Amino acid sequence: MTAFDGGAAADASRSLGPLQGIRVLDLSRVLAGPWCTQCLADLGAQVLKIESPGDGDETRSWGPPYMGDFAAYYTCANRSKRSLAVDLKSAEGQRLIRDLASEADVVIENFKLGTLDRFGLGYDDLKAVNPRLIYCSISGYGRTGPEAARAGYDFVIQGETGLMSVTGFPDGPPTKVGVAVSDLFSGLYASQAILAALLGRQTTGRGQFLDVALFDCQLAALANVAAGALATGAEPKRYGNAHPNVVPYEVFEASDGPFVLAIGNDRQFRTLCDGVLDDPVLRDDPAFRTNAARVANRTGLSQRLAARFREHPRAHWMERLEARSLPAGAVRSVAQALASDQVAGRDLIHGFETEHGGPIRVVRYPVKFGDGLPCPTPPPALDEGGADIARRWLDPERPDPVAATAAARS
Repeated sequence: MTAFDGGAAADASRSLGPLQGIRVLDLSRVLAGPWCTQCLADLGAQVLKIESPGDGDETRSWGPPYMGDFAAYYTCANRSKRSLAVDLKSAEGQRLIRDLASEADVVIENFKLGTLDRFGLGYDDLKAVNPRLIYCSISGYGRTGPEAARAGYDFVIQGETGLMSVTGFPDGPPTKVGVAVSDLFSGLYASQAILAALLGRQTTGRGQFLDVALFDCQLAALANVAAGALATGAEPKRYGNAHPNVVPYEVFEASDGPFVLAIGNDRQFRTLCDGVLDDPVLRDDPAFRTNAARVANRTGLSQRLAARFREHPRAHWMERLEARSLPAGAVRSVAQALASDQVAGRDLIHGFETEHGGPIRVVRYPVKFGDGLPCPTPPPALDEGGADIARRWLDPERPDPVAATAAARS
């Protein structure tokens, strides 16, 4: 398998990444856990993905669409890993996991409460063979509390944390976000916590247990919405594409399509009235002079702005808004966003030629490091490359050809 995108991947290949030498034993599947471990792999950690024999990670079959022989869903969260098929229900498989954990820095799992303990692979079991181990458990509701035994699903979590209640239009039903954000937030929080635990281990010499719950992470990620509810005791409302605290901050329709307008303060509103709309009457109207007044009178203001914006095409408004440094942008489709000049200019898409039915394209790790990051590798086929990684972990004298190749390029 080889990368075929030129500049970014070729430049990044000169670095082994800030997490080089960190070994991650990944017992997770679907999205939250794999998203976490993919972040660590992107940063240079060596990730060994443990999968059940036969079918492997459920997302391998979550298609169409497909890229080559892979479900596209699977490719979004599993690049730069190696796969090893292990039957965790067997004594032999359990023994292998304990041996690998004794040589790992991090273990990540997202099984239901008690499952790995029954297999002799819980935190206490693995801590006994590796006191320096960082053991990250990702679950729906955490490993304590009244809901600990429940399985966690992103859609359910969006409903139970209140996210759906504030998503959608006021006269419509509660609506889930179009991406599995509860899983993604949890994966990101987990990766952050793992990095902090690794840093702390340098001082204490000890590993620790990390309890990451989708419910907790999504509730924390309600951010200003949760803060508003705590401050007032009032139930937050749905505002569709508008903002609960800032006006005008919503989608408007030009004569040929929608665009986002995000006016964040009174100065910007005056600039909008004077420099874009040429409407001093709107600027001086006491009902709209301050943000608090605009929030109180949002319906009237939105109606006046909507009528005005329908007079001209989107390009007309984008040009005038950009000239005055006001935040605005066209509403694009996903395909339009992926094909944009900004994506190309930031080298955000990596492509791979694979031996598994055709090319794979993925969105890269979104942070650029001055020293570069490792050149990513394609998502693995089931049981691909993992046995070699396992042998190197269990036989430290065996050379690592991947690291040697990368070092030779630098």
